[in-house]
Amino acid sequence: MWHYLENRISQHPICPVASAASSHSVLIGSSRRAPQWDVGQSPEGPVSPSRLRRLNVSIECKRVSGLAPATVDWAFDLTKTNMQAMYEQSEWGWKDREKREEMTDDRAWYLIAWENSSVPVAFSHFRFDVECGDEVLYCYEVQLESKVRRKGLGKFLIQILQLMANSTQMKKVMLTVFKHNHGAYQFFREALQFEIDDSSPSMSGCCGEDCSYEILSRRTKFGDSQHSHAGGHCGGCCH
Repeated sequence: MWHYLENRISQHPICPVASAASSHSVLIGSSRRAPQWDVGQSPEGPVSPSRLRRLNVSIECKRVSGLAPATVDWAFDLTKTNMQAMYEQSEWGWKDREKREEMTDDRAWYLIAWENSSVPVAFSHFRFDVECGDEVLYCYEVQLESKVRRKGLGKFLIQILQLMANSTQMKKVMLTVFKHNHGAYQFFREALQFEIDDSSPSMSGCCGEDCSYEILSRRTKFGDSQHSHAGGHCGGCCH
């Protein structure tokens, strides 16, 4: 199924949105027109100007195989800095080798935000996958350096993923978030209007409150409403 999906994705210029962005600097918080979308705009409306700061970044979209080893190392180190403590509070724990293998899997795609075209400051690791019979864009990571947080960049990267999912006719954008990562949970649920997915442990009836994470999703224009899968829930146990 993955190979079929990869072949289908290859027929799309993956990222008419991100490909255009990759060769343009985006001045977040300005009135400058960016290719394919208005900076600060999203499918659901404008980002509040009070939340944006001027930030000159260029966005690059590549498979992991196309990234320089130093960029991969930076992405791993940033993820470890930001997330190791969160993982250690969960049933998963943190394992360097497993996380690096996940981040360098052949299926991995990356959006990289470069400040002044030379310094990486944020990234998203995502994949095209099939979940419960639905073709989805699954966001594995959104990680930002501390100096660029709370400037609208994280929301901007997610908006690009949403636009890419629509352009490749995916059913939804999905992601996993720790319940104890309160800032991230609130960001996705309130600011970006993600819903708890039917496949999440709390919805599947497997682990309920014992599980440390939720699976969230937001449908694209090609997605059906929740609760549409024949046979009911398809989520697995978190243990």
